[in-house]
Amino acid sequence: MHTKTIQQLSALLHAKQISALELTTHFLQRAKASELNAFLQVDEALSLEQAEAADLRLASGNAGPLTGIPIAHKDIFVTKGWRSTAGSKMLSNYVSPFDATVVDKFNHAGMVTLGKLNCDEFAMGSSNENSAFGAVKNPWDTLAVPGGSSGGSAAAIAARLAPAATATDTGGSIRQPAAFCGVTGIKPTYGRVSRFGMIAFASSLDQGGPIAQTAEDCAMLLNEMVGFDARDATSLTAEQGNVREDFTRDLNAPLTGLRIGLPKEYFGEGLASDVEQAVRAALDEFVKLGATLVDISLPKTSLSIPVYYIIAPAEASSNLSRFDGVRYGHRASEYKDLEDMYRKSRAEGFGPEVQRRILVGTYVLCHGYYDAYYLQAQKIRRLIADDFQAALGNTCDVIMGPVAPSVAWDLGDKANDPVANYLADIFTLSTSLAGLPGMSVPCGFGQGEKNSKRPVGLQIIGNYFAEAKLLNIAHQYQLATDWHTRAPAGI
Repeated sequence: MHTKTIQQLSALLHAKQISALELTTHFLQRAKASELNAFLQVDEALSLEQAEAADLRLASGNAGPLTGIPIAHKDIFVTKGWRSTAGSKMLSNYVSPFDATVVDKFNHAGMVTLGKLNCDEFAMGSSNENSAFGAVKNPWDTLAVPGGSSGGSAAAIAARLAPAATATDTGGSIRQPAAFCGVTGIKPTYGRVSRFGMIAFASSLDQGGPIAQTAEDCAMLLNEMVGFDARDATSLTAEQGNVREDFTRDLNAPLTGLRIGLPKEYFGEGLASDVEQAVRAALDEFVKLGATLVDISLPKTSLSIPVYYIIAPAEASSNLSRFDGVRYGHRASEYKDLEDMYRKSRAEGFGPEVQRRILVGTYVLCHGYYDAYYLQAQKIRRLIADDFQAALGNTCDVIMGPVAPSVAWDLGDKANDPVANYLADIFTLSTSLAGLPGMSVPCGFGQGEKNSKRPVGLQIIGNYFAEAKLLNIAHQYQLATDWHTRAPAGI
């Protein structure tokens, strides 16, 4: 049962061949038995209550395609009745009095919350080793990282602990863990999915999206996620193009005539040979499906790392200033005065990576440095976006390449080298800086330690609001290949 896709499970539920209660119980047992550390909280009573309500909807004939489907939420989305920790000691006991918009939308669709998923602290990281609650293990090889910051979400889907998971992408945190764990994930156009109730890291970059087994599953989930939200100041309006649509409508459209842009910057020095081999094989498959490969250039790609690691920490230093131990969050047990309480609470509550980014962000926003760093980074950000616009539409319809330069590395390999972690995001950061939609699709395997198989992801990037096209392309590829059906041993 746990190996079936959302579409298959939905058909079984509507045919009354299985109940939401049975389905939820099955996945709860798997989640509780797992040793991957993907789940931070499972509450059987809360989940079964939602499952019973879903069964009533199914019995009444008032059910949608997602009614009764279990879903697990990255612990960056606040969820009423559940702890919402952002993977941090700072919020280790925080229980939200309200639901994030994304959670609320899925509740209204009749989905069943299985639990909250582990993530890098405040979504800061590329390996899920920055969580205050321990690292998540990659189900393909438990010696390897699952990617980050949505490592818990990707690992849960890969290990079939849940059929659906929410995730967030600031600089690649949906696409990279999806690639490392061999599952499908999509980051929508910035502003399409509400950020209300999503604990903020970098407000001009954070974007929610789904991770699932297949592109078809992601399309079903995205149908519920998008739409304008007046409570989110960064939410795009319907007039700007952010309208509810059926992302499954074009899944079966042929790819004849599709122009695929291949940035030379994505296939140069630093790309592991096993990753390139898998990606090239996937591109050959698209040629068989009727697509044409076009060489392009995104010349500002190398600047995306310094630009991102100025803008994102700057916004983080502002967003995380609210966590001071006064109203909520961790408060030091002993302190001399108010200033001492601030200092100790933040030093104890935040982990090393979060502290590092707060310090960098505060520095670049200081008087005398703002113009030299932050303002210049924003100008280059615009040039990065212009590079994409020069290619998309004029030269190609979509852009493809690797998600990451290598397969997942071993746990601990880069723990003492933050810059090495940052460099792993080279192929995903520019898409986030431009606000474009992008997704990761399983396309093969590379070589890990001791000859272990570690997944490789193909990145597909489109123009603004091109999610339906990306999902169509990914779905056609998945109809022609079986990489998305592969599961780790023992599943």
